[in-house]
Order: sequence, then structure tokens, then C-alpha cells
Amino acid sequence: MSGIEGKVVAITGAGSGIGEATALLLAEQGARVVLGGRGVERLAAVADRIGDAGGEAVHLRTDVTRRDDLHALVALAVERFGRLDVLISNAGVGTLSPLDDLRVDEWDHLVDVNIKGLLHGIGAALPVFRAQGSGHFITTGSTAAFRIVPNMAVYAGTKVAVRTICEGLRQEAGDSLRVTTVSPGMIGTEFAEASTNERVRAEISAARDRVAIPPDAIARAIAYAIGQPAAVDVNEIVVRPTAQS
Repeated sequence: MSGIEGKVVAITGAGSGIGEATALLLAEQGARVVLGGRGVERLAAVADRIGDAGGEAVHLRTDVTRRDDLHALVALAVERFGRLDVLISNAGVGTLSPLDDLRVDEWDHLVDVNIKGLLHGIGAALPVFRAQGSGHFITTGSTAAFRIVPNMAVYAGTKVAVRTICEGLRQEAGDSLRVTTVSPGMIGTEFAEASTNERVRAEISAARDRVAIPPDAIARAIAYAIGQPAAVDVNEIVVRPTAQS
């Protein structure tokens, strides 16, 4: 199936930021969307906006650190719409701090969400895609995978892992599946608020206010990858603000 109209798309982290913008854009273009995230009220609000505009959306509380939650999200797509065409693994955390802070619990959480969350999604969707003979994995990466800076060591490490896992998946996928990693630079989201180091949080917030681009810039990149003909696999897209170094 080519194009976006009629496709069934599941999105994690769909209650805000890039996930919300992507859900709204894809629904506007005719996709049927399955929204996953931890904030049920936010998910319901996004689903209501889509429904009010004439689109189709369902939602389910989804914690990507829980393997069963991803299986439930994929199952909801199949039960409601008969198939799943695209899984967008967008949920992620960005708690940033110098290694000297020794925020080991935050390091664990970065790994659990950014790496294990991706693997849980792959584990849930891959059997469905194989049975269908088609499917598309899209993952939100980060430009931190390309350029490491102070205070981002662990976060960047998780995003390097994401990029590596997705490239390995692409090589194993064969000619019936597509794999895309979209790596955003500075985006106008709540990303900075997750950091518990006050100095780092202030620095990231200031940088965001100076140069960030809106989440719908990434949504358009995702829509571009989905909309290609079935034989075209857009493997990697990097989207930065022009003002970002």
C-alpha cells in the first residue's frame, strides 16, 4: 500500500510534541491512527481533535518500558482496523546531566525508554508485519547521535543505539518491510523540562527558545517517508533548525 490515506498508524508518545503533531497531520491526510502514551487525558484530547475533524483515532495508555503495553497497542490496531501498516516509535526521554552528577536512576530510565522501548515496539509489531507481508517501522532518533556535547553522554548513547538497532533491522527486513529513522535537532517541545539538573535545564530551555523549530516540521518528514511508493525505503532523515550548529 502506497501513500498515507487509509493506512493504520500506531504512534507512541502521541499525547504531545512530535507525536501529537504527527498524529494530527497523518489523520488529516487520511490515516487511521492508534495513539499510545502515558497521559490518557492528553491522548483523549488528541483523539477528540482528530474525530472532530472527521478522522479516525483510538487511544490506549501505553508505557513503552512495559512489553505487554506495546503488544496491547498493536493488538488494538489490528482489532479495530484489521491491520497495522506503520509503527512510529516516538516515545522518548531526554534527562540531561553531567556524568559527575551520578544520576544513575536517570541513566537507567533513559535506557529503559529510549532503547528497550524501541525493542518492545519491534517485538510487538514485527510478527504482524511479517504475517501481512508489509509494514513500516519509523523511529524518532536525535541529532545527538551524530554530535556529542557535554551533559548529553548517556542520552546521546541511547540515540546512537537507536540508530544502530534500526540499521540492523533494515538489513534484516528484506524487501517487504521499510525502516526509517528521523533524527530531529532542537524542537519546540517539553524536552528540556525532564532534566533535573537546574543549570542544564536552563541552558537547554534557552537554546530551544533561540533556535527551535516546531514539532510539525518532524511530522512532515515522517509523512514524507510514509507517503513514498511501496518499493521506496527512506532510511534516514535528519532535520535541524538552520540556526543550530
